[in-house]
Amino acid sequence: MKSNKSLLKFVSINFFIYEKLKKKRCLTCKSLQTIKWGIQQNKQRFKCKDCGQLFTANNKSVSDSNKEIWFKNWIIGKDTFDKISLESGYSKSTLQRYFSKMLRKAPVLEFSSTDEIYLVLDGTYFPNDICLVIYRNFHLRLTQLYRMTDGEHFEEIAEDLQNLLNLGIKIKSITSDGDKSSIKAIKKVCPKVPFQRCLVHISRMCRIWLTQNPKHKSGFELKQIAVKIHHINSEYKRQLWLIELIQWEEEYRDFINQKSYNIETGRYWYTHKMVRRSFIVIKKALPNMFLYLKDDKIPNSTNSLESFFGHLKGNLNIHRGLSLANRKNFLNWYLYYKNQSKK
Repeated sequence: MKSNKSLLKFVSINFFIYEKLKKKRCLTCKSLQTIKWGIQQNKQRFKCKDCGQLFTANNKSVSDSNKEIWFKNWIIGKDTFDKISLESGYSKSTLQRYFSKMLRKAPVLEFSSTDEIYLVLDGTYFPNDICLVIYRNFHLRLTQLYRMTDGEHFEEIAEDLQNLLNLGIKIKSITSDGDKSSIKAIKKVCPKVPFQRCLVHISRMCRIWLTQNPKHKSGFELKQIAVKIHHINSEYKRQLWLIELIQWEEEYRDFINQKSYNIETGRYWYTHKMVRRSFIVIKKALPNMFLYLKDDKIPNSTNSLESFFGHLKGNLNIHRGLSLANRKNFLNWYLYYKNQSKK
């Protein structure tokens, strides 16, 4: 009998120690790095040291700060109302009311204060004539500045670049596609800043214009030259590629300059306009195509920003039915939280 009492006492003590020492797993990030955070409604409350989530012993979120964590997951984590409701313990209607309140306000973007940046500039379009132009710190993967507008306009891009300079930021290089407004703004505001054309964009457009199966030998050969553009990673390869381009021009100069006439109207056009257009685009871009070979910190494409746009659009498309104002503020919150996550 005495032995049974001793065993019972031993088990009780160890169970008490286990309850004191065992960690509660965070419902949001699944971390065990949690600490006790007071008592609420006679229930022990915990805080996650990794993500900041507050929860009670039964894993139910208990504050507006927690609701914002779930709101963040909704914005950048692709979580639906049904999933968040199930995991958080909040009703779907409670979440919808709180998220609607958050979407009615726009956060102030926090950006890097670094003095020198390698800038990537690009714009993307959404329904309802929304154009999002982003100025991104390539190496820190942070949005330095953005503008929500209806298109890529010279005056606005010039103003944005000037604002970056006014903040004391030294722009070491700018990488962008061939948008005429962007090129014009860069030349006006940052004439001495190295301007790198996106090689992937040049190669892609030439391949589209020349089609998958060019009808003429000239188109086939130029397409092969265009495909090699974004694989050039040394001065030696650049020289070989330039020789190939020059030889192509010498062989097909007369061909791409051929014209067709309309006798009745007197108008003319270049007969092989797509082949000619592809070559002219490459030739005009040449002075700004290989600056990255002199400074390996210069990105030679806008791929990183295009990938960012892809994720942003994927998240937004999950939440269909948002009003135009809420869609715009969804974009504001997405950029805000993405910058926070890089700190």
